[in-house]
Amino acid sequence: MGELKRVSVGIVGASGYGGVQLVRLLIDHPGVEIVYLGGDSSAGKSFSDLYPHLNHRVDLTIEAIDVEAIASRCQVVFLSLPNGIACTVAPALLEKGCKVLDLSADYRFGADLNTYQDWYGKERDDKGSATSSVYGLPELYRDRIKEASLIGCPGCYPTASLLALSPLLKQGLIVPETAIIDAKSGTSGGGRNAKANFLLAEADNTLGAYGVARHRHTPEIEKICSDLAGHDVMVQFTPHLIPMVRGLLATVYATLRDPGLVRDDLLTIYSAFYRASPFITVLPSGIYPQTKWAHGTNLCYIGIEVDPRTGRVVVMAAIDNLVKGQAGQAVQCLNLMMGWEEDLGLPKLCFYP
Repeated sequence: MGELKRVSVGIVGASGYGGVQLVRLLIDHPGVEIVYLGGDSSAGKSFSDLYPHLNHRVDLTIEAIDVEAIASRCQVVFLSLPNGIACTVAPALLEKGCKVLDLSADYRFGADLNTYQDWYGKERDDKGSATSSVYGLPELYRDRIKEASLIGCPGCYPTASLLALSPLLKQGLIVPETAIIDAKSGTSGGGRNAKANFLLAEADNTLGAYGVARHRHTPEIEKICSDLAGHDVMVQFTPHLIPMVRGLLATVYATLRDPGLVRDDLLTIYSAFYRASPFITVLPSGIYPQTKWAHGTNLCYIGIEVDPRTGRVVVMAAIDNLVKGQAGQAVQCLNLMMGWEEDLGLPKLCFYP
């Protein structure tokens, strides 16, 4: 690939964990120039004041969120904002010709604003924009992402869960309503704002479930599962907070339609399903993924087991919740939107140990 024409990029919500991950990834991206960092409470502060470790690489001040100013300078805008804010900004940016990648939940449901309103409690009047949005999971919607101007980037739990489930649902290998997702994520998934349950004294040396039976990622997972299966699907999803900073492991259980399938059969099916996906690593027989392997990378490690005694398949997917589960996946979508190699500028090797 020859030298790329650099695209001017803005990040709205740059002071949070998603924002700083985007900055880290885009600083060295050969096709990108970061020209705008925006925020609300952090406006007027130097980015290096918030993140001193980037002082030698980033010489930008966080600016107030001004759609006119953003659109005049940026061809692509990443929105790394709390749920319910992107939908008030994105339509104007799209109207002015910007490509928009939203890291919140606002555009993950497409035209189905009723589901969004039921789970997120915000009424919307941007159905036109929502209808044009594409769900930003490249392994499933690569061709649609290439043609899109608005991407609703998936949550971290749905990313790992759907990557584990997709081949099973697409190939009709499981009884969909038997799917159970048991997932665990590090504390960075809760964002940078101070919250008591994320304090070291509260989160260390303990493990607990939260959002049981009604977590906001459930309808997002079910929407894509239904799309894959061709009919409405409900899943049981339980997230847990685990005392580490980065990493997410989703363990999925489901009953096989054909109890005669063995592990090697499924390994062959998964390898074929993800053969064109540069960030999916299907592990060899008997090897199960660890979150540390994905640390700092855009990779998803998938391990598979079959329990012939119960007739169930067990699929494990490990990702970095801030990279493949958030900022890295957004950059992966950007690469597709711009016609670049899908893995351009994205890390595939973790620091180990």
